[in-house]
Amino acid sequence: MASSSSSSSSSSKPGKSYDVFLSFRGPDVRNYFLGHLYTALDRVGISTYKDDEEPRKGERISTELMKAIRESHIAIVVFSKNYASSTWCLEELAEIMERKEQGGLMVFPVFYKVDPREVRTPRESYLEAMAKHERKFGKDLERVGRWKNALSEAGSLSGWHFTDGSEAGFIQHIVEEISTQLGRVPLDVAKYPVGIDSRVQQLRTILNLQSKDDVLVVGLWGQGGVGKTTLAKAIYNAVFREFQGSSFSEHVRENSKSPSGMVALQEKLLSEVLLGKTFKVYSVARGSCLIRDRLHNKKVLIILDDVDAAWQLDALAGNCQWFGNGSRIIITTRDKHILVSHGVNPDHMYEVKALENSAALELFRKHAFQGNQEIEISNNLVDSVLCYASGLPLALEVLGSSLCGRGENEWKSTLQKLAKSPDKKINDVLKVSYDGLEHYAKEIFLDIACFFKGQDTEYIKKVLDSCDFDTIIGINNLIERCLIKDERGTLQMHDLIQSMGMDIVKEECRDYPEKRSRLWLYDDVLDVLRGDVGTDSIKAIVLKLQEPEVKYISPSAFTNMRKLRLLIPHNVENSFSGPIHLPNELRWFEWPRCPTIPEFRDGPKKLVGLDLSNTNITRVLKQFKCFGKLKFITLKKCPSLVCMPDLSCTPTLEELDLSGCENLERAHESVAYHEKLWKLDLGGCPKLQRFPDIPNKNKSLRKVYLYGTSIEELPASIENLVSLEGMDLSYCKKLTILPSSIYRLQNLFNPSLNDCSKLIKFPKVEEDSSDPHIKTGFPMLSYLELGRCHLPEVEFLENFSCFPRLKTLNLTRNNFTNVPICEKLYSLECLDISHCEQLQEIPKVPEKLGTLEATGCKSLSRIPSNLFDVEDVELGSCHELVRNGLSVSDWFKLEEKFHGKTWCHVVLPGGEMPKWLLPNKEGYISFVVSKDLYKKFLGVAFCFVFRAEGERRCRFVLHVSVNGKHGTGLRHYFDSFNLDHVYLGYRKTKHMWRGDDIGPNGPSHFHFSIRVDGNPWSKIIVKKCGFRLICKPLENDLEVLLQDDQLLDSALLSEVGYEDSQTSLEEESSSETEDLQDSQTSTEEDGSSELVYKGFDIADFSIEKHRYSSINPSYRNVRPGGEMPKEFVLVGDSTISFMASQDLHDKLLGLVLCVVFGVEDGKKEISFDIVPHVGGQRRNVVAGTLGSFDSDHVWIQYLVPNVLWGMLEGAVDFSQFEESYLQFRLAVRVSGGTVKKVGYLLSCERLEDDLKVVLEDNQLMDLASLREESFDAEDIGWRFRYSPEYLSKFHIFPRGRD
Repeated sequence: MASSSSSSSSSSKPGKSYDVFLSFRGPDVRNYFLGHLYTALDRVGISTYKDDEEPRKGERISTELMKAIRESHIAIVVFSKNYASSTWCLEELAEIMERKEQGGLMVFPVFYKVDPREVRTPRESYLEAMAKHERKFGKDLERVGRWKNALSEAGSLSGWHFTDGSEAGFIQHIVEEISTQLGRVPLDVAKYPVGIDSRVQQLRTILNLQSKDDVLVVGLWGQGGVGKTTLAKAIYNAVFREFQGSSFSEHVRENSKSPSGMVALQEKLLSEVLLGKTFKVYSVARGSCLIRDRLHNKKVLIILDDVDAAWQLDALAGNCQWFGNGSRIIITTRDKHILVSHGVNPDHMYEVKALENSAALELFRKHAFQGNQEIEISNNLVDSVLCYASGLPLALEVLGSSLCGRGENEWKSTLQKLAKSPDKKINDVLKVSYDGLEHYAKEIFLDIACFFKGQDTEYIKKVLDSCDFDTIIGINNLIERCLIKDERGTLQMHDLIQSMGMDIVKEECRDYPEKRSRLWLYDDVLDVLRGDVGTDSIKAIVLKLQEPEVKYISPSAFTNMRKLRLLIPHNVENSFSGPIHLPNELRWFEWPRCPTIPEFRDGPKKLVGLDLSNTNITRVLKQFKCFGKLKFITLKKCPSLVCMPDLSCTPTLEELDLSGCENLERAHESVAYHEKLWKLDLGGCPKLQRFPDIPNKNKSLRKVYLYGTSIEELPASIENLVSLEGMDLSYCKKLTILPSSIYRLQNLFNPSLNDCSKLIKFPKVEEDSSDPHIKTGFPMLSYLELGRCHLPEVEFLENFSCFPRLKTLNLTRNNFTNVPICEKLYSLECLDISHCEQLQEIPKVPEKLGTLEATGCKSLSRIPSNLFDVEDVELGSCHELVRNGLSVSDWFKLEEKFHGKTWCHVVLPGGEMPKWLLPNKEGYISFVVSKDLYKKFLGVAFCFVFRAEGERRCRFVLHVSVNGKHGTGLRHYFDSFNLDHVYLGYRKTKHMWRGDDIGPNGPSHFHFSIRVDGNPWSKIIVKKCGFRLICKPLENDLEVLLQDDQLLDSALLSEVGYEDSQTSLEEESSSETEDLQDSQTSTEEDGSSELVYKGFDIADFSIEKHRYSSINPSYRNVRPGGEMPKEFVLVGDSTISFMASQDLHDKLLGLVLCVVFGVEDGKKEISFDIVPHVGGQRRNVVAGTLGSFDSDHVWIQYLVPNVLWGMLEGAVDFSQFEESYLQFRLAVRVSGGTVKKVGYLLSCERLEDDLKVVLEDNQLMDLASLREESFDAEDIGWRFRYSPEYLSKFHIFPRGRD
């Protein structure tokens, strides 16, 4: 009978039945040591489980015992002489160690009259016992191995060793230590810890608790209110029992402000780690020494929350040597640089980000709709609050609580108030990061918040540099403090942080905008400019209107703004025709469409940037000579500008942009003599006919843009631009001659001459006999663009020594018939000769060449033998080659091709795959193999036959994963072809699946799939697909394993040796192909193509689960509730069905699915399968998980038709069916919950009236399901169907793609 103490104890924790579980071998210790230990624990109120059943029956432990282990905080394992002889004890121990690994149990070993080494090695009686078990369970060695691992792990834990002496004192020591451990209580995390579990799991991975020999410092960083402290508390609760001591120091920033604050923090840290002891610290320095001296040999968990200065870390956790092996130090901060300066490894830094849409909605609803609230609030209002909070947990909690119990009018009023000024509680938390900035950084932050959020980073740096700010370090500081982010070359910030910054400026003077430092609001700006009320307080004015508006601006509006440094009005047209007077302090003036030329006062000007684009300026400012600091001039699209200004009056000028000036005729000769100008843009000036002579060496000019001009030739003196790196002459339709002197431009890197249709030749290098020491050639040139020039020959390439670094050569759409032997262009990696229709032969190619694009070379009939060594070859529409016998099989005919390459591919005309590939209709393979078998794999060969109709380039995407973790995929672009073509590719396994993601011992699940990605202008139809796994020869034991365990269908494997010169791929029996086709033919209804593997549970590695992991979560919305939005059309049997012709299908933009599901009996993970059929054929199964839920929810998912019904996500091939109208069907399945309702909408372009009549007359579909858009996909762009504006119509509110 099992017994346990029923006494209550303050150490007992909610949700656990026992404090301690005792594991022991009864005959060894029950009546003496164990009985005394149990009594001593019970005496101090520690609830203890002790199994009194003896003898124990069977070899498996009882359900009751397993439950007791799960329901205990601590397990004490008493290792006695005969402990290992009991299979019951060993099973019990294995269960205990598994619970410990999961983070739910602390384990302490007691070595009772046995040496710890005897347990963990094992030795003596333990060795004898394990040998006996191995003989008994010979066929179940996995079970014995599990016991051995448990003994080894438990024997390595820190515990107590008793050999001789007083048992009473020994037991008392154990009881004291257990009492101390039970005194370590978990922290209160949050009222509603939404979205925490997944983040805790990610942090556990970073913490790497399995590593015992190191001390790890982990940093959590993120903006204020994002949930850093909540996450830190959650991870503390999850792992603190695995350490000898732990401490959570909260509010370090706030608590260290007072003189004695840091000393108090040090005392608290020591007292928490060393429970039961108190410490008196007299100074910070002594406290640091005390922490180091007392904790250097202890495995501890230290969390330092809200650190904002390096000295705080120096005082509390100076370095890793302060703590014992296995210790973990976690720091939370708003300032990433704190972590960098403390030496935290970047891999151990975790950015805490805002919540995703579904989690944000769940958290908000828990606060806003508590209890059985009956007040109805529209979804639009809820969505507006969510949009305002943008996933910030603090905002969701504060706003949810404040709106709880209020009606719709109060919600609307609250939103109106928030639009004017932020919530104080939220603002105060966010403002802490701002308050810690230096003055210059505050100025930078306020400028970005008020004016520049979302704009180009380089542009912002230019503007702010003009104000004498230290912009680079300032922006880096803001990024590290999580106030801004640099995303894809733009500076972004959270909406609430921007609101906080704007509110700081408004607080300068709530009632009088003219007394604020910055103006950006429409009414504020116009009121100040109309009324001459500007003051010295105004530093910057930026107003950017969507459409041009004519407004009155007083000529003296800026007279009193003596500190004005930025003036950027866009689309503001002044009704007053007189000049505007600007202050000399102005640093950046940017007024496109400015109606008059502004005037400045006499004296030095501080202007750095001037932009008067789209104005009628005919000359530049009279006082140009006084602009001693001007660096940037932009006068784009100024139709009245005829001549470039004289630059001699602007000695500091660095960039001049006159692009698009349609009447500009002359470039001023001063360009040749300027010493600072490095960028000159004269592109798009069609009347510009000549570039000025450069009589002397010019070392400043590095980039010149002359595209779209009428220049006929370049001067020979161009050679004097000795620093020139980039020159764009594309679309110069009159350019006929290039001087040979361009070979003296030693720094030229990437000249572009595309679309120079009259350029009859590229010059050859000419030696200068007068000065043999002059260097010629292009030593720095990496890219040369000569596409669409109609060149009849390219003999200049024969002098290969002129192009030692040439990597990319573009010769598309030229008229030459032969290419010179370019084998000695040793650096050439990419050669594009596409659509050279007269080209007949390609000579031997350079060894480094990795890409050859020759699509559309209709006359091409001969290729070199070493072209088979090139990894990326496109020969689309090269029909002469195919007529001469070339096929895709030639690329993989030689066996060594499978060994030397990372990847390779070829595109050729044709409609048949190589016979050695195994057909596969679904475009993916998924298999489970052991690590030993995986080591034999060389790569994957894959192929598909396709037709791409249209004029735009298409692409295919390769997705790979191992054990659910994404590997290195691939995106490849290719031209459209109206005839069938074959794509054949190969990738090495080690370059797709990372070794770190492969399980160390057991089998791993591998996934490999191909998807094509078209657009409205190119329709891709995939007709066939096939795969083959290429591997080294298998040893006999691996072949037996393959057959016995069914880890992988052996027909998918092709063994290649290292000795033979040719493989027998083509000769393999076609029966293998037929067998595999049969094995892949699955029942249409259940769609299962999984195998059941003996001895291995692959439920967690479901083929379906990872098949469509590319479905973007941003295109879905999961919200609490049980009501489906009214616009959706309800269907029965969870199945959507409709009939469509080619015309209608081509009009479809997307299917919006709506599912109401319920959850019973607590929180469960919800997964889904969407099984589509077209014309009775099953197509692309969409599967995934939605998250964990404990109540009814509404799931709305946006799906593109091709993702569902096109083979490999291409277009539906109506020609393969006899019917004009096909049935499109969609079955929805949900696991973990119950489907209560299913509805849908079909989003489409405008339908013609006659098509609507056909649909209605033939009752092909429910017309109520059609949602016609007021645009055509071609008119508004393919990406619109993924835009927030479009998706919000269907209650989906993405914040961006993953």
